[in-house]
Amino acid sequence: MQYLSYMTDVFLRLDFGFSFQSNADVLGLILARLPATVQLALGAVVLWLAAGIGLGVVSAVRRRTLVDRVSMGVALVGISAPVYWLGLVAIYLFSEDIGLIPLLPGIGGYVPPTEDLSAWLGSMILPWCVLAASLAAIYSRVLRASLLDVMSEDYIRTARAQGLRERRVVLRHGLRGALTPVVTLAGLDLGVLLGGAILTESVFNLPGVGRLAYDAIVRGDLPVIQGTVLFGAFFIIVMAIIVDVLYAYLDPRVRHA
Repeated sequence: MQYLSYMTDVFLRLDFGFSFQSNADVLGLILARLPATVQLALGAVVLWLAAGIGLGVVSAVRRRTLVDRVSMGVALVGISAPVYWLGLVAIYLFSEDIGLIPLLPGIGGYVPPTEDLSAWLGSMILPWCVLAASLAAIYSRVLRASLLDVMSEDYIRTARAQGLRERRVVLRHGLRGALTPVVTLAGLDLGVLLGGAILTESVFNLPGVGRLAYDAIVRGDLPVIQGTVLFGAFFIIVMAIIVDVLYAYLDPRVRHA
């Protein structure tokens, strides 16, 4: 009965309860931290999609060449390196205070973009790059495998037989069909990030939902933990629905199935 009462409050009244530590409304705490998490997630998704798709296409087109082997080697390193380790190494290299190459001011403290745009970029560029590194590596490998499969399809041979340029065949016909698994991963990963990137926000001291969840776990603040978990689950479900809609646009075979 207690569980049913809690879920009724959550879904019908959007009442997540109150924090044990601050006695503040949990939903208010989450919404206050959401802008930083959204900025982190959207910036990272642009970087990892651009890098992942670029590396994947180049590796598939130049299969078994030196470019392919180097690209996949870099991707393997990116997959193997933990986010928190990459974050600490990046801070050590580029931080204004302790970095060996202090090129980026503002690292280690979040500044809202409405206050100082340049300081905001300085505080977000490393979190974006670190968060995008491992995901871009995964996407490049997934896209490479998918594009190699698509390029062996009959409609690709037909496009080549019509005299189309290889670049048009790859980007217009092959890439569109190969993006389906990438869209699936991107939707779910973005949903997870919007729910809170705990490690990245903790390492770079970003006041997002992930850092809120981490602090709640450390302090044993159960209402905040429950609220952040449900909030993350909500974004994952929403992004899964969006991914299903995008399937029909990217792949005509799904639309006419």
